[in-house]
Amino acid sequence: MSHLNIQPTGVLFRPDSSRVLIRPFIPGDPARIVNIIGRALALSEAETEAHLVAVAEDFGKRHLDIRTLWRQNFERVKQHVFSSRPLSEARQLYIGALFSGEYSLEAAALFNPSLVAHPDQSGLATDELRFILSLRATGEGHISSIEFRTGIVRADHSIAMEAPSRFVTAPRVNPNPTYLKTVFLDKLMEMGFENDWSSLVMESLGNSFTLSDLEKSMQRANQGKGALPRDVQRTMECVRWLAQSNYEIDFSPSVAVSERIIFPVSSNESNGMEDARFVRFVEDDGRVIYYATYTAYNGHAILPQLLETADFLHFRALTLNGRAVQNKGMAFFPRRIDGRYAMISRQDDENLFLMFSDNPHFWSDPKLLRKPGEVWESVKIGNCGSPIETDAGWLVITHGVGPMRKYCIGAMLLDLNDPSKVISHLTEPLISPQESEREGYVPNVVYTCGGLVHRGRLILPYGLSDTAATIVTLEIEHLLAALKAD
Repeated sequence: MSHLNIQPTGVLFRPDSSRVLIRPFIPGDPARIVNIIGRALALSEAETEAHLVAVAEDFGKRHLDIRTLWRQNFERVKQHVFSSRPLSEARQLYIGALFSGEYSLEAAALFNPSLVAHPDQSGLATDELRFILSLRATGEGHISSIEFRTGIVRADHSIAMEAPSRFVTAPRVNPNPTYLKTVFLDKLMEMGFENDWSSLVMESLGNSFTLSDLEKSMQRANQGKGALPRDVQRTMECVRWLAQSNYEIDFSPSVAVSERIIFPVSSNESNGMEDARFVRFVEDDGRVIYYATYTAYNGHAILPQLLETADFLHFRALTLNGRAVQNKGMAFFPRRIDGRYAMISRQDDENLFLMFSDNPHFWSDPKLLRKPGEVWESVKIGNCGSPIETDAGWLVITHGVGPMRKYCIGAMLLDLNDPSKVISHLTEPLISPQESEREGYVPNVVYTCGGLVHRGRLILPYGLSDTAATIVTLEIEHLLAALKAD
């Protein structure tokens, strides 16, 4: 730890491999799917029921509603059922079980947390704050998803965490999400797919439209055209990819916060949703929305994406657009500045940038904010969550990478009215990997995706060597004094 009086809270998040999600387990080869179904159809009804009972006894207690999940996976493969006779419910569920498998969300790691005030602050004692903590959970194949925990900051700044549920639940994906025409058109233009065919498709759509509206418009545009030229086929693929990348998901209010898992949905995040930076954003009229920038990874390329939610039940996942949407580590300011949205970013995998926009979905014209200047950050610097507003200025928690790829947490202070002005930065790390923290999936790393200030104290969660996570607190006045001194 630094010379500042940083207080550990005793809170430690370690990966729990028993938290498992049921995922489709479906071969890519249709012939194999047919073979598996054939073996299920060859069973007698009595054999089918006996096998179903055995599987339910083996796995049923590990999931809240396993039969519903089996039915969903049966629906994914029922087109391959070659029998003309009706299938009993038991046989359908058994086939669904054959195409299901457990995925251990946290088997490898649980790290890189982000902390925001909970939308529900009812029922608390004086000077307490309820919060939601997001975590990056990583399992088999290094696939990352987003998990949540809830807790309370007590009046004495101790932390009381709610015990996580042993169950996990994936959200319902809205099969017919809504899109804004202006956003869709601008993204198509940015990607170079604005042409006669896409113009024809888009002109018949309203200012907002659904996925089914889009599909019908594409069908109309293709009628009587015969074999489509390759450029039209590529544009169709892009339109469908863009639609798939902007999706909506919902959790039932009965699902506990710690049971809610946002697992990759679209193809551009098929290998993970990494390092979500949540911020409680307050609009000029007082409305509150939670934004989270995260990195979508498909195994080959990264794409910055955006989550929006007002209640942590309904989420919209959206593509971020514009020339400035590059690299990792984008983080919103928690309010508009002079009527505009503001974001800390990193365009070049080395320096910190600042950018403004009239639209939270479109970003361009980044301005260099700060270059690496200290030995412990001499490889590169980046932000560690959204800036925090203080009387002294915008407090930005940063990270720096130095010799031997050692990650440390730092801080800098920006002018409150003009955040392009850097007032100061810490010359020494705020937090460095301690001997007990440096071993892990990626050694020598401490990293956070955002904290908050409550009653004069910074509540800062951070990841430990890409394996586990903890929470510390420190007096904000002491940190600001250190920044002014440096």
